[in-house]
Amino acid sequence: MKTLTSFNFTDKKVLLRTGLDVPLAGREEVADDFRVKKAAPTIKYLVEKGAKIIIVSHLGRPQRSDPRLSLRIVLPILEKEVGKKISFVSDFLRTDTKKIIDQMKSGDILLLENIRFFKEETENNQEFAKKLASLADVFVLDDFSSCHRNSASVVGVSQYLESFAGLLLEKEVKVLNRVLTQPWRPLVLIIGGAKVETKSEVLKDMLSIADQILLGGKIANLILQAKFLNISLSNFEDSKIRSDFDFELTSPKLHLPLDLMVSPDKSGELYRRISAPGSVRRSELIFDIGPETIEIFAQIIKEAKMIIWSGPLGFFENPYFERGTREIAERIARNHTAFKLAGGGDTILALKKFHVRDRFDFISTGGSAMLYFLAGKELPGLKAVS
Repeated sequence: MKTLTSFNFTDKKVLLRTGLDVPLAGREEVADDFRVKKAAPTIKYLVEKGAKIIIVSHLGRPQRSDPRLSLRIVLPILEKEVGKKISFVSDFLRTDTKKIIDQMKSGDILLLENIRFFKEETENNQEFAKKLASLADVFVLDDFSSCHRNSASVVGVSQYLESFAGLLLEKEVKVLNRVLTQPWRPLVLIIGGAKVETKSEVLKDMLSIADQILLGGKIANLILQAKFLNISLSNFEDSKIRSDFDFELTSPKLHLPLDLMVSPDKSGELYRRISAPGSVRRSELIFDIGPETIEIFAQIIKEAKMIIWSGPLGFFENPYFERGTREIAERIARNHTAFKLAGGGDTILALKKFHVRDRFDFISTGGSAMLYFLAGKELPGLKAVS
């Protein structure tokens, strides 16, 4: 990759794709500013080098313009982290953005509104990418969490501008490449959370890399249904599941929950109970792994020398269903001899909630991107700056 130190950014207009996709706690509150803090060093570096910085990022997965997902919510946090006032443009296509940029001085920063408000972003529309690229002289990619996406602001603009990897992206790749090429054994991989489509794509590849794979969350529920062990309505239809998991599910490396915490609704107020996978009622939803599963997973974690975690194991936001994620986080933290790596927005938030984030050796800003990289898959974003 071409890195920042290989270029003179003085007075150059820099289109910076960075990661500001933070979890929210209501419409006006950021639940965790981890990704903003990680984005700051590259921004400050470019400021010090005299660049004019145009920041592009996204928040959430909007289908159209949505004020609830405006990047304005991160603006004061970002200004505090970089120590500078930052201008904001709500629609770079309709506003005379080029005129605003031409008036910028060296070290000035401009933040564009959520780039996913434009459907052309996820389509990697070339005309859209060209308009975005026309705002700058060079492109810097520093959002590892989006590197597996073939998006206009990640891949498309690199076709029109000289492109570089930011400081965070460079560090992420360096650490993950070491994990990939020099893993400590036994290597234990923990996969949970949502985003089943991306995780199911890498699971087969990870079976050949990891010594043990522990599954929880929606991906575990879907596999249980694929094996006809679970009929909960929290899962998708059988035909969809079988197409997602068209590989051998009986590998001794693969560990599915033996018991589950279920309830008829996510509040858990009516009732909660522990159930075997095959005994979940049609009226019930799965919200966590059960105590027997926790102990089995904990024993495997205790013997691990490298632990990689992406995705919480249950609905940890609700205290009724946090036990699985909390105890697994604490058991990982207690393993003082293993290299501990975690990634993904929800996982990062869970580690913060349970006060163990500083006991991990490395926290990746990407969840799915991290798994793609470790599975040996090509990440379009990394290719764009190579």
